[in-house]
Amino acid sequence: MATVTGLPEVQAASVWKVTGQNGATIYLGGSVHGLDSTDYPLPSAYNRAFDASSALVIEDDPDVSRRTVDRFFKSGFYPKGDSLRNHVDPRTYDYLLRFFALTQIPEAELAKRKPWMLIMMLWSPSTNDLGVESFLIRRAHATGKPILGLESFREHAEIISGMSDKQAELVLLQTFIPQAPGTDEHKDMMTAWRRGDADAVARFQRESLRDLPSFGERLISARNRAWIPKIEGYIREHHTYFVVAGAAHLGGRDGLLAILRSRNYRIEQL
Repeated sequence: MATVTGLPEVQAASVWKVTGQNGATIYLGGSVHGLDSTDYPLPSAYNRAFDASSALVIEDDPDVSRRTVDRFFKSGFYPKGDSLRNHVDPRTYDYLLRFFALTQIPEAELAKRKPWMLIMMLWSPSTNDLGVESFLIRRAHATGKPILGLESFREHAEIISGMSDKQAELVLLQTFIPQAPGTDEHKDMMTAWRRGDADAVARFQRESLRDLPSFGERLISARNRAWIPKIEGYIREHHTYFVVAGAAHLGGRDGLLAILRSRNYRIEQL
């Protein structure tokens, strides 16, 4: 990449400009949902794409009532008289008991929760407040930019809640396989994301789900296909949107970038 004398070199990032045949454009950004304060500042491409856009689009529609959210989470608890113990392997139950004891959740509370609810708990750490979406949402609120969603709250939630207990148990166990912050796998994925290597991020994701191909299809590929018509609709509107989705959605042969290229959109990395 060329540099201008006296100015710092601009590194590639996980942000792309997508241009249609009619010349209309949007920006497409890859997010990491949970970051650490040391991951800031974000690559400058995120702010440049945000500043050039009239609206922000994230994975799930933020326009949802508190009542809808509360009703959804209540569905993650077993009715009185039933227990998690009755729905997972005894070895899984014992492991979960020991793990969640470290987070001060007693067995009486743990046993009420369905496996998919436990996945939600593990996938929603407090560090999400530092995720890319959270950062951009705060900027959108501060600047008055609209925030839209690629899928409804219900569609987004049912990716996890729509699984059977046995399916969710397998995904739950997979969650404990090292790719957590601090591991070499996580460091490598973060390096790939920061330098804008979408294909490498997609490979890390596929590898982490190699034993759960149906869930990988549910989590990544099927959603990519469902999002493409909406993304194309944003381009046709002749407004400049900044569409931000998990970085694993962008790369690979069934990623958003490959699908858009196959439909003759011009893709330029920022």
